[in-house]
Amino acid sequence: MTSGVRIRAGLPDDAGAIHAMLAHLAQELGEGADFASTEATILRHGFGPRARFSTLVADAGEPVGLALYFAHFSTTRGQPGVYVQDLWAAPEWRGRGLGKVLLSAVADASAGEWGACYMALSVHCRNTAAGRFYARLGFEPASDIHPIMLAEPEFATLAGSRKAKA
Repeated sequence: MTSGVRIRAGLPDDAGAIHAMLAHLAQELGEGADFASTEATILRHGFGPRARFSTLVADAGEPVGLALYFAHFSTTRGQPGVYVQDLWAAPEWRGRGLGKVLLSAVADASAGEWGACYMALSVHCRNTAAGRFYARLGFEPASDIHPIMLAEPEFATLAGSRKAKA
């Protein structure tokens, strides 16, 4: 049951709480040592006229859950969508429907804000409980997509190659 919980847009004053919830998620996934976000980066990139992501906070008098998401577009589908980067609920709120409520709020917000028609996300390979949760909601692995990433310093080199040719 999620009675007593209000889902609301994250506010700049929530940057510290958002950072703390993301840090908890990173610790739970065994990625605490690699977690580089700070309250300042959350504030700088998540709020203002050029925000790179949006957040929804589950508030029960204090933040007890979070969804961090941003616009996504599929040329294959020819439609805008939403990518959920992070979904977290405090341990005492798990199994009570909070994750589904947060995802529903993300779907509603993104459909209204930019016409999202689908939701995409990734599940950490070690997070089997999350995998089961998403499967119950109808999420399926994308068998035709294999996520790959270009990170520092190679990304900076690639970005700099454009400047060098100009």
